[in-house]
Amino acid sequence: MKIDSHQHFWQYNPVTYSWITDEMSLLKRDFLPEELNLELGTNDIDASIAVQADHSEAETLFLLKLAQQYDTIVGVVGWLDITAEELPERLNFFSRFEKLCGLRHIVQTEPDDQFMLREAFVLGISRLREFNLSYDILVYPRQLPAAIGLVNKFPGQRFVVDHIAKPPIKTSKITDWAENIRRLAQAPNVYCKLSGLVTEADWRHWNADQFRPYLDVVFEAFGPDRLMFGSDWPVCLLAGTYRQVKEVVEHYVRELTVQQREAIFGLNAARFYGLQQSHHGLAACS
Repeated sequence: MKIDSHQHFWQYNPVTYSWITDEMSLLKRDFLPEELNLELGTNDIDASIAVQADHSEAETLFLLKLAQQYDTIVGVVGWLDITAEELPERLNFFSRFEKLCGLRHIVQTEPDDQFMLREAFVLGISRLREFNLSYDILVYPRQLPAAIGLVNKFPGQRFVVDHIAKPPIKTSKITDWAENIRRLAQAPNVYCKLSGLVTEADWRHWNADQFRPYLDVVFEAFGPDRLMFGSDWPVCLLAGTYRQVKEVVEHYVRELTVQQREAIFGLNAARFYGLQQSHHGLAACS
């Protein structure tokens, strides 16, 4: 089964999704499973992981409701306040939803680059393993040292880096990002999503060759068994179509073995998020 490990749904509200600027105006509308399923079908993708885009339990519940309605959504990465004292109670409540696979906080928006090393955040992360939840790391390159510090505290916790940690592809800078990505990848419990590449490039003037140096780094650092394709739909539409985004990764991996390509386009995501195979296809995360 081929899985898109990273996409979003929302019912657009300008207050809730204030991060969608005028420059991103094409995202100022609803994006729902019926539309994505057309893209999945025409691009030979069977299912997806829906990832939060707002810091609210309401959106987490919205995504979980969609996942109950659509078999193509095989997992949800939601948001809970990881720093809250009541996190154990909220984890207990959400444990009833079988398709909740993991949590994410949009750390890239935090002004404190050491946010992930705060005592309350570290304590919250320590609670996830009991509930078999992974954690998606969304950071800018300058926040990678804190991410390294965090994962080193939790060798038994599953982590995955979103969007290869958003390297500055548009300006072709690579050195500092690459050094920290290699350090982060030394932890065997950390995976990485091949997603969000086109939106870190010049939205209107990119080509596949621009991504090769960055893909070289993550393939060397993580290896094909800890990498997974993600579209970042619909955000990717700012810079390209679903097919173009998929083709960037397909082009790069074309000389890998069939088994390695199958891992990157589905099997690694299924293993990381704990998706169970059933006679209907992929079942719930837990």
